[in-house]
Amino acid sequence: MDQSPLQVPITRLDHARDLPLPGYASEHASGVDLLAALEEPLTLASGERALVPAGIAVALPPGFEAQVRPRSGLAAKQGVTVLNTPGTIDADYRGEIKVVLINLGGEAVTLQRGDRVAQLVVAPVTRVAWEPRENLDETVRGGGGFGSTGVGSGV
Repeated sequence: MDQSPLQVPITRLDHARDLPLPGYASEHASGVDLLAALEEPLTLASGERALVPAGIAVALPPGFEAQVRPRSGLAAKQGVTVLNTPGTIDADYRGEIKVVLINLGGEAVTLQRGDRVAQLVVAPVTRVAWEPRENLDETVRGGGGFGSTGVGSGV
């Protein structure tokens, strides 16, 4: 299996020239960390949301997308998460990547310039061609959803 990295053109925008490019925090991390390209600290009160600039723009190759996802530590420790998770960056988007953050915790949280606020995972996209049918094949589950399979482990 070819493990060479996918080459993705990236531009660091003027307001983020001093910030490092997104990077992987560990050898086998799936996503790179997005940094807050804030001009000044941003305080999110409990229940408040904000659009946080990442200071970068990318040119994904056709057949790929980037997903903006929460950082687990920020969510678990402070209650801050990505509101539209995963946020999707399409291959034809060339604008600045921004992160919609919301503070679901009970206390205000202040974000600083350069804080790691989200992660970005680049993944292949499968395009579909719909095949209209009068009926779909039957399965054991059928139309059951939204908890229809239960919550227990069955052990």
